[in-house]
Amino acid sequence: MDTDVQLSERDRSPRPAEGAEQGSRSSRFPASPAAWAKAARAWLRGGGPLRRAGVLLTLCLVFLLLLSSYVVQPFLIPSGSMENTLRVGDRVLVNKLAYSFGGKPERGDVVVFDGTDSFLQDVPAENPAAALIRKGASSVGLMGPAATVYIKRVVGVGGDRITCCDARGRLQINGHPVDEGFLYPGDAPSRVPFDVVVPEGKLWVMGDHRGDSRDSRDHLGEPGGGMVPESRVVGRADWIGWPFGRMTELKRPDVYARVPEADASAGHMGRPAGRSGRPGG
Repeated sequence: MDTDVQLSERDRSPRPAEGAEQGSRSSRFPASPAAWAKAARAWLRGGGPLRRAGVLLTLCLVFLLLLSSYVVQPFLIPSGSMENTLRVGDRVLVNKLAYSFGGKPERGDVVVFDGTDSFLQDVPAENPAAALIRKGASSVGLMGPAATVYIKRVVGVGGDRITCCDARGRLQINGHPVDEGFLYPGDAPSRVPFDVVVPEGKLWVMGDHRGDSRDSRDHLGEPGGGMVPESRVVGRADWIGWPFGRMTELKRPDVYARVPEADASAGHMGRPAGRSGRPGG
């Protein structure tokens, strides 16, 4: 007689691996900000005081670098071109937000700028490692700036006509004589005669120690004529922060407030300048 044979179905799936259970990869990491914070605190406590000090130092350095990159940066004065207003070794605080919201450099401002293509046509090569060290140290005022960076006083802005010199040896800006009482004692306003008109968007800059300053006058025959683009200005030097005995605000000299604006349409003097924004302006 026929009979039905019941065959047991074979389970062809592999048997589970024996041993300790393996958790999912995502479960090994904190899943929320609170968990991350808890893990970070545990990591700090586990490392002892040295680890905590290292983390604190790193955070301070990052904060200083961000502050000097976007807000205010110490700048070490490397030469005597701005004496006696600024002396070799002074640290000035450069306000990088001064011209960030529609403001423009004004006559009398002391500005830090990149002189590439205006004061310096051929940028010197620098070792990458040395450049990184210099950049970090200069950002906190421990080293001088790059070879392309300068600090000078703005004497003329876009549209100004500047001539040197009148019968009394003074600069004239838009036909108005300027008595520069802040110059280095014994210095003449300029021993080089010139007559220039500053293009819009450019600046004519000079050092306060005219006898020891390479400035716009020295680049008259070069591409750009010694004019510094406003876009190359890093910021405005607002304070001397070091040494303590020289701490002071750098104000714009009153003499520039009496300079008339240039009349661009006629090339003559226009209304008196009433530039505002800082003490002395």
